[in-house]
Amino acid sequence: MNKKVCFVATIPDTIKVFLANHIQAMIKTYDVTVVTNTQDLDFFRGVGLAVNIFAVTIERRIAPVRDLAAAVKLYRFFRKQKFDAVHSIMPKSGLLSMVAARCAGVPIRMHTFTGQVWVTRRGFGRWFLKQLDKLLAACATHILIDSCSQRDFIIQQGVVSRDKSFVIGNGSICGVDTGRFLPDPIAREAIRKKFAINEEGTIFLFLGRLTLDKGLIDLAKAFSRVCEIRKNVHLIIAGPDEGNMRDKIFSMCTTCADRLHFEDYTNSPEHYMAAADVLCLPSYREGFGSVIIEAASTGIPSIGTRIYGITDAIEEGITGLLYEPGDVDQLLMKMMYFIENPNMRKEMGERARKRAIRDFSREIVVSGMLEYYKALFSTHHFSLVSNS
Repeated sequence: MNKKVCFVATIPDTIKVFLANHIQAMIKTYDVTVVTNTQDLDFFRGVGLAVNIFAVTIERRIAPVRDLAAAVKLYRFFRKQKFDAVHSIMPKSGLLSMVAARCAGVPIRMHTFTGQVWVTRRGFGRWFLKQLDKLLAACATHILIDSCSQRDFIIQQGVVSRDKSFVIGNGSICGVDTGRFLPDPIAREAIRKKFAINEEGTIFLFLGRLTLDKGLIDLAKAFSRVCEIRKNVHLIIAGPDEGNMRDKIFSMCTTCADRLHFEDYTNSPEHYMAAADVLCLPSYREGFGSVIIEAASTGIPSIGTRIYGITDAIEEGITGLLYEPGDVDQLLMKMMYFIENPNMRKEMGERARKRAIRDFSREIVVSGMLEYYKALFSTHHFSLVSNS
Protein backbone atom coordinates (compact mmCIF):
# COMPACT_ATOMS: atom_id res chain seq x y z
CA MET A 1 0.00 0.00 0.00
CA ASN A 2 1.29 3.48 -0.90
CA LYS A 3 2.52 5.75 1.87
CA LYS A 4 0.07 8.51 2.75
CA VAL A 5 1.42 12.07 2.63
CA CYS A 6 -0.46 15.24 3.58
CA PHE A 7 0.64 18.74 2.57
CA VAL A 8 -0.73 21.68 4.59
CA ALA A 9 -0.70 25.37 3.60
CA THR A 10 -2.67 28.35 4.81
CA ILE A 11 -3.74 29.41 1.31
CA PRO A 12 -4.16 27.28 -1.85
CA ASP A 13 -2.05 29.57 -4.04
CA THR A 14 1.01 28.61 -1.97
CA ILE A 15 0.49 24.97 -2.93
CA LYS A 16 -0.10 25.93 -6.56
CA VAL A 17 2.97 28.18 -6.86
CA PHE A 18 5.55 26.39 -4.72
CA LEU A 19 4.56 22.74 -4.35
CA ALA A 20 2.55 21.81 -7.46
CA ASN A 21 5.51 20.24 -9.26
CA HIS A 22 6.64 18.34 -6.17
CA ILE A 23 3.14 16.96 -5.66
CA GLN A 24 2.75 16.15 -9.35
CA ALA A 25 5.87 13.97 -9.12
CA MET A 26 4.91 12.45 -5.76
CA ILE A 27 1.40 11.28 -6.71
CA LYS A 28 3.02 8.65 -8.92
CA THR A 29 4.37 6.95 -5.79
CA TYR A 30 2.39 8.23 -2.80
CA ASP A 31 -1.23 8.80 -1.80
CA VAL A 32 -1.25 12.60 -1.50
CA THR A 33 -3.76 14.83 0.31
CA VAL A 34 -3.74 18.63 0.44
CA VAL A 35 -5.13 20.59 3.40
CA THR A 36 -5.75 24.28 2.81
CA ASN A 37 -8.24 27.09 3.21
CA THR A 38 -10.53 26.56 0.21
CA GLN A 39 -14.03 25.39 -0.53
CA ASP A 40 -13.21 24.92 -4.21
CA LEU A 41 -12.43 21.23 -4.33
CA ASP A 42 -11.51 21.49 -8.03
CA PHE A 43 -8.96 24.26 -7.44
CA PHE A 44 -5.93 22.07 -8.08
CA ARG A 45 -7.30 20.13 -11.01
CA GLY A 46 -6.67 23.17 -13.18
CA VAL A 47 -2.94 22.64 -12.71
CA GLY A 48 -3.13 18.88 -13.15
CA LEU A 49 -3.09 17.84 -9.49
CA ALA A 50 -5.38 14.87 -8.89
CA VAL A 51 -5.18 14.96 -5.10
CA ASN A 52 -7.53 14.58 -2.17
CA ILE A 53 -8.46 17.96 -0.68
CA PHE A 54 -9.56 18.71 2.88
CA ALA A 55 -10.70 22.26 3.67
CA VAL A 56 -9.64 23.88 6.94
CA THR A 57 -10.01 27.59 7.70
CA ILE A 58 -6.55 28.75 8.77
CA GLU A 59 -6.15 32.47 9.44
CA ARG A 60 -2.92 34.15 8.38
CA ARG A 61 -3.01 36.43 11.44
CA ILE A 62 -3.13 35.33 15.07
CA ALA A 63 -6.74 34.49 16.00
CA PRO A 64 -6.67 32.33 19.18
CA VAL A 65 -10.23 30.95 19.06
CA ARG A 66 -10.22 30.17 15.33
CA ASP A 67 -6.65 28.87 15.53
CA LEU A 68 -7.62 26.43 18.28
CA ALA A 69 -10.62 25.27 16.26
CA ALA A 70 -8.41 24.71 13.23
CA ALA A 71 -5.84 22.77 15.27
CA VAL A 72 -8.55 20.49 16.68
CA LYS A 73 -9.96 19.89 13.20
CA LEU A 74 -6.49 19.05 11.90
CA TYR A 75 -5.84 16.69 14.83
CA ARG A 76 -9.06 14.77 14.21
CA PHE A 77 -8.37 14.55 10.49
CA PHE A 78 -4.77 13.36 10.95
CA ARG A 79 -5.83 10.79 13.53
CA LYS A 80 -8.60 9.44 11.31
CA GLN A 81 -6.53 9.28 8.11
CA LYS A 82 -3.40 7.81 9.75
CA PHE A 83 -0.94 9.63 7.52
CA ASP A 84 2.64 8.43 7.26
CA ALA A 85 3.85 12.02 6.82
CA VAL A 86 2.48 15.53 7.23
CA HIS A 87 4.39 18.31 5.45
CA SER A 88 3.57 21.97 6.12
CA ILE A 89 4.59 25.30 4.66
CA MET A 90 3.88 28.88 5.87
CA PRO A 91 4.16 29.90 9.55
CA LYS A 92 0.57 29.56 10.79
CA SER A 93 -0.28 26.34 8.96
CA GLY A 94 3.09 24.99 10.04
CA LEU A 95 2.52 25.66 13.72
CA LEU A 96 -1.02 24.29 13.80
CA SER A 97 -0.34 21.22 11.69
CA MET A 98 2.90 20.25 13.45
CA VAL A 99 1.25 20.46 16.89
CA ALA A 100 -1.81 18.56 15.64
CA ALA A 101 0.28 15.93 13.84
CA ARG A 102 2.40 15.30 16.92
CA CYS A 103 -0.67 14.89 19.09
CA ALA A 104 -2.17 12.55 16.47
CA GLY A 105 0.96 10.40 16.41
CA VAL A 106 1.97 11.02 12.77
CA PRO A 107 5.45 9.46 12.49
CA ILE A 108 7.00 11.92 10.00
CA ARG A 109 6.21 15.58 10.66
CA MET A 110 7.98 17.93 8.29
CA HIS A 111 7.91 21.70 7.91
CA THR A 112 9.56 23.89 5.27
CA PHE A 113 10.88 27.25 6.47
CA THR A 114 10.91 29.95 3.77
CA GLY A 115 11.87 32.88 5.99
CA GLN A 116 11.14 34.21 9.46
CA VAL A 117 8.58 36.97 10.01
CA TRP A 118 10.21 37.94 13.33
CA VAL A 119 13.56 38.93 11.82
CA THR A 120 12.52 42.56 11.30
CA ARG A 121 10.54 42.80 14.56
CA ARG A 122 11.74 44.20 17.87
CA GLY A 123 10.95 43.62 21.53
CA PHE A 124 8.17 41.33 22.69
CA GLY A 125 6.78 40.81 19.18
CA ARG A 126 10.09 39.38 17.98
CA TRP A 127 10.46 37.17 21.07
CA PHE A 128 6.89 35.86 20.88
CA LEU A 129 6.95 34.98 17.17
CA LYS A 130 10.35 33.36 17.60
CA GLN A 131 8.97 31.15 20.39
CA LEU A 132 6.19 30.03 18.06
CA ASP A 133 8.79 28.97 15.48
CA LYS A 134 10.66 27.09 18.19
CA LEU A 135 7.46 25.29 19.20
CA LEU A 136 6.79 24.41 15.56
CA ALA A 137 10.31 23.02 15.15
CA ALA A 138 10.08 21.07 18.41
CA CYS A 139 6.90 19.33 17.22
CA ALA A 140 8.38 18.49 13.80
CA THR A 141 10.62 15.50 13.20
CA HIS A 142 12.28 17.05 10.15
CA ILE A 143 12.84 20.64 9.01
CA LEU A 144 13.48 21.64 5.41
CA ILE A 145 14.91 25.12 4.75
CA ASP A 146 15.06 26.79 1.36
CA SER A 147 18.54 28.29 1.66
CA CYS A 148 21.81 27.36 3.35
CA SER A 149 22.36 30.81 4.86
CA GLN A 150 18.86 30.80 6.35
CA ARG A 151 19.59 27.40 7.88
CA ASP A 152 22.79 28.70 9.45
CA PHE A 153 20.89 31.69 10.85
CA ILE A 154 18.05 29.79 12.52
CA ILE A 155 20.48 27.21 13.91
CA GLN A 156 22.50 30.07 15.43
CA GLN A 157 19.25 31.56 16.80
CA GLY A 158 18.42 28.25 18.50
CA VAL A 159 15.23 27.68 16.50
CA VAL A 160 16.28 24.38 14.92
CA SER A 161 19.09 21.90 15.47
CA ARG A 162 21.68 21.01 12.86
CA ASP A 163 20.84 17.30 12.82
CA LYS A 164 17.11 17.96 12.31
CA SER A 165 17.39 20.41 9.41
CA PHE A 166 18.15 19.97 5.72
CA VAL A 167 18.44 21.99 2.49
CA ILE A 168 17.43 20.34 -0.77
CA GLY A 169 20.24 20.71 -3.32
CA ASN A 170 21.60 24.26 -3.45
CA GLY A 171 18.42 25.79 -2.05
CA SER A 172 15.09 27.10 -3.40
CA ILE A 173 11.73 25.65 -2.50
CA CYS A 174 10.63 24.80 -6.03
CA GLY A 175 13.45 25.69 -8.41
CA VAL A 176 12.97 27.67 -11.61
CA ASP A 177 11.32 26.64 -14.85
CA THR A 178 14.24 27.46 -17.15
CA GLY A 179 12.11 26.79 -20.22
CA ARG A 180 9.65 29.48 -19.15
CA PHE A 181 12.07 32.01 -17.66
CA LEU A 182 14.45 32.68 -20.53
CA PRO A 183 15.62 35.59 -22.70
CA ASP A 184 12.67 36.64 -24.86
CA PRO A 185 13.22 39.46 -27.40
CA ILE A 186 9.53 39.54 -28.36
CA ALA A 187 8.35 39.97 -24.75
CA ARG A 188 11.11 42.53 -24.20
CA GLU A 189 9.88 44.63 -27.10
CA ALA A 190 6.21 44.31 -26.10
CA ILE A 191 6.67 45.38 -22.47
CA ARG A 192 8.92 48.27 -23.43
CA LYS A 193 6.36 49.41 -25.98
CA LYS A 194 3.62 49.19 -23.34
CA PHE A 195 5.47 51.64 -21.08
CA ALA A 196 6.90 53.74 -23.96
CA ILE A 197 10.51 52.85 -23.10
CA ASN A 198 13.00 52.65 -25.95
CA GLU A 199 15.66 49.96 -26.26
CA GLU A 200 18.37 52.36 -25.10
CA GLY A 201 16.57 52.94 -21.80
CA THR A 202 17.81 51.13 -18.70
CA ILE A 203 15.01 49.36 -16.80
CA PHE A 204 15.28 48.37 -13.14
CA LEU A 205 12.58 45.93 -12.04
CA PHE A 206 11.05 45.09 -8.69
CA LEU A 207 8.66 42.14 -8.76
CA GLY A 208 6.87 40.92 -5.65
CA ARG A 209 4.53 41.97 -2.86
CA LEU A 210 4.63 45.69 -2.10
CA THR A 211 5.37 45.85 1.64
CA LEU A 212 7.74 47.78 3.89
CA ASP A 213 9.85 44.67 4.52
CA LYS A 214 10.67 44.53 0.81
CA GLY A 215 12.69 47.75 1.12
CA LEU A 216 10.68 49.67 -1.47
CA ILE A 217 11.16 52.99 0.33
CA ASP A 218 14.93 52.57 -0.06
CA LEU A 219 14.50 51.70 -3.73
CA ALA A 220 12.30 54.75 -4.34
CA LYS A 221 14.86 57.05 -2.70
CA ALA A 222 17.73 55.58 -4.69
CA PHE A 223 15.81 55.68 -7.97
CA SER A 224 14.86 59.33 -7.46
CA ARG A 225 18.53 60.19 -7.05
CA VAL A 226 19.49 58.10 -10.08
CA CYS A 227 16.98 60.08 -12.13
CA GLU A 228 18.75 63.31 -11.17
CA ILE A 229 21.92 61.95 -12.78
CA ARG A 230 20.61 60.03 -15.77
CA LYS A 231 17.57 60.66 -17.96
CA ASN A 232 16.80 57.44 -19.82
CA VAL A 233 16.33 55.28 -16.72
CA HIS A 234 13.07 53.62 -15.64
CA LEU A 235 11.75 51.62 -12.69
CA ILE A 236 8.95 49.07 -13.09
CA ILE A 237 7.30 47.87 -9.89
CA ALA A 238 5.08 44.84 -10.43
CA GLY A 239 3.06 43.13 -7.72
CA PRO A 240 0.08 43.47 -5.36
CA ASP A 241 0.15 46.53 -3.08
CA GLU A 242 -0.30 44.80 0.29
CA GLY A 243 1.24 47.62 2.34
CA ASN A 244 -0.33 50.71 0.74
CA MET A 245 3.07 51.49 -0.71
CA ARG A 246 2.23 53.04 -4.06
CA ASP A 247 1.43 56.53 -2.80
CA LYS A 248 4.53 56.54 -0.58
CA ILE A 249 6.72 55.58 -3.52
CA PHE A 250 5.16 58.22 -5.77
CA SER A 251 5.69 60.89 -3.12
CA MET A 252 9.44 60.19 -3.22
CA CYS A 253 9.64 60.22 -7.00
CA THR A 254 7.64 63.33 -7.89
CA THR A 255 10.38 64.73 -10.11
CA CYS A 256 10.61 61.52 -12.15
CA ALA A 257 7.06 60.13 -11.94
CA ASP A 258 6.98 59.69 -15.71
CA ARG A 259 9.78 57.11 -15.40
CA LEU A 260 8.10 55.17 -12.59
CA HIS A 261 5.73 52.43 -13.77
CA PHE A 262 3.39 50.17 -11.78
CA GLU A 263 1.77 46.88 -12.68
CA ASP A 264 -0.68 45.57 -10.07
CA TYR A 265 -0.51 41.92 -11.02
CA THR A 266 0.89 39.78 -13.79
CA ASN A 267 0.57 36.13 -14.75
CA SER A 268 3.68 36.54 -16.88
CA PRO A 269 6.52 37.75 -14.62
CA GLU A 270 9.00 36.29 -17.09
CA HIS A 271 7.94 38.91 -19.68
CA TYR A 272 8.79 41.78 -17.33
CA MET A 273 12.11 40.17 -16.47
CA ALA A 274 12.94 39.75 -20.15
CA ALA A 275 12.15 43.44 -20.70
CA ALA A 276 14.28 44.62 -17.77
CA ASP A 277 18.04 45.08 -17.50
CA VAL A 278 18.46 44.58 -13.74
CA LEU A 279 16.26 43.11 -11.01
CA CYS A 280 16.25 44.89 -7.64
CA LEU A 281 15.38 43.13 -4.40
CA PRO A 282 16.10 45.60 -1.55
CA SER A 283 14.40 43.36 1.00
CA TYR A 284 15.00 43.29 4.76
CA ARG A 285 14.07 39.61 5.03
CA GLU A 286 13.91 36.73 2.57
CA GLY A 287 14.03 32.98 2.84
CA PHE A 288 15.79 32.49 -0.47
CA GLY A 289 14.88 35.09 -3.09
CA SER A 290 13.31 32.91 -5.78
CA VAL A 291 12.59 35.96 -7.92
CA ILE A 292 16.35 36.49 -8.26
CA ILE A 293 16.83 33.00 -9.69
CA GLU A 294 13.90 33.51 -12.05
CA ALA A 295 15.43 36.77 -13.24
CA ALA A 296 18.78 35.04 -13.58
CA SER A 297 17.18 32.41 -15.79
CA THR A 298 15.93 35.18 -18.10
CA GLY A 299 19.50 36.41 -18.38
CA ILE A 300 19.57 39.52 -16.20
CA PRO A 301 21.67 40.25 -13.08
CA SER A 302 20.27 41.41 -9.75
CA ILE A 303 20.96 43.91 -7.00
CA GLY A 304 20.04 42.60 -3.57
CA THR A 305 20.63 43.16 0.10
CA ARG A 306 23.35 41.25 1.91
CA ILE A 307 21.00 39.16 4.06
CA TYR A 308 20.51 35.43 4.46
CA GLY A 309 18.65 33.91 1.55
CA ILE A 310 19.63 36.58 -0.95
CA THR A 311 23.32 35.79 -0.48
CA ASP A 312 22.52 32.26 -1.72
CA ALA A 313 20.69 33.57 -4.78
CA ILE A 314 23.33 36.12 -5.85
CA GLU A 315 27.01 35.36 -6.37
CA GLU A 316 28.45 38.78 -5.61
CA GLY A 317 30.33 40.30 -8.53
CA ILE A 318 29.52 37.26 -10.68
CA THR A 319 25.74 37.17 -11.14
CA GLY A 320 24.84 40.40 -9.38
CA LEU A 321 25.71 42.91 -6.67
CA LEU A 322 24.98 43.05 -2.94
CA TYR A 323 24.71 45.97 -0.52
CA GLU A 324 23.94 46.45 3.15
CA PRO A 325 20.19 46.58 3.86
CA GLY A 326 18.89 50.10 4.39
CA ASP A 327 21.96 51.79 2.88
CA VAL A 328 20.45 53.95 0.13
CA ASP A 329 23.85 55.35 -0.85
CA GLN A 330 25.17 51.87 -1.56
CA LEU A 331 22.04 50.96 -3.50
CA LEU A 332 22.46 54.12 -5.59
CA MET A 333 26.07 53.17 -6.34
CA LYS A 334 25.09 49.65 -7.46
CA MET A 335 22.36 51.01 -9.74
CA MET A 336 24.78 53.53 -11.27
CA TYR A 337 27.37 50.79 -11.80
CA PHE A 338 24.97 48.80 -13.96
CA ILE A 339 23.90 51.91 -15.88
CA GLU A 340 27.50 52.86 -16.64
CA ASN A 341 28.71 49.31 -17.40
CA PRO A 342 26.29 47.71 -19.87
CA ASN A 343 28.86 45.13 -21.00
CA MET A 344 29.40 43.94 -17.43
CA ARG A 345 25.63 43.90 -16.95
CA LYS A 346 25.34 41.60 -19.96
CA GLU A 347 28.18 39.32 -18.80
CA MET A 348 26.68 38.97 -15.32
CA GLY A 349 23.31 38.18 -16.85
CA GLU A 350 24.80 35.43 -18.99
CA ARG A 351 26.60 33.93 -16.00
CA ALA A 352 23.40 34.19 -13.94
CA ARG A 353 21.44 32.16 -16.49
CA LYS A 354 24.11 29.45 -16.65
CA ARG A 355 24.08 29.19 -12.85
CA ALA A 356 20.27 29.06 -12.70
CA ILE A 357 20.22 26.16 -15.17
CA ARG A 358 23.12 24.35 -13.47
CA ASP A 359 22.11 24.72 -9.81
CA PHE A 360 18.46 25.72 -9.49
CA SER A 361 16.43 24.16 -12.30
CA ARG A 362 13.02 22.83 -11.29
CA GLU A 363 14.06 19.32 -12.28
CA ILE A 364 16.98 19.35 -9.85
CA VAL A 365 14.89 20.58 -6.91
CA VAL A 366 11.94 18.23 -7.54
CA SER A 367 14.30 15.28 -7.92
CA GLY A 368 15.99 16.27 -4.65
CA MET A 369 12.66 16.32 -2.84
CA LEU A 370 11.73 12.87 -4.15
CA GLU A 371 15.07 11.49 -3.03
CA TYR A 372 14.58 13.03 0.40
CA TYR A 373 11.19 11.37 0.83
CA LYS A 374 12.52 8.07 -0.47
CA ALA A 375 15.28 8.17 2.13
CA LEU A 376 12.81 9.02 4.91
CA PHE A 377 10.47 6.17 4.14
CA SER A 378 13.27 3.65 3.66
CA THR A 379 14.69 4.37 7.12
CA HIS A 380 13.06 2.52 9.99
CA HIS A 381 13.78 5.33 12.44
CA PHE A 382 12.54 8.05 10.07
CA SER A 383 15.82 9.96 10.23
CA LEU A 384 18.07 11.40 7.58
CA VAL A 385 21.57 12.76 7.81
CA SER A 386 21.40 16.56 7.70
CA ASN A 387 23.54 18.87 5.58
CA SER A 388 26.92 19.32 7.22
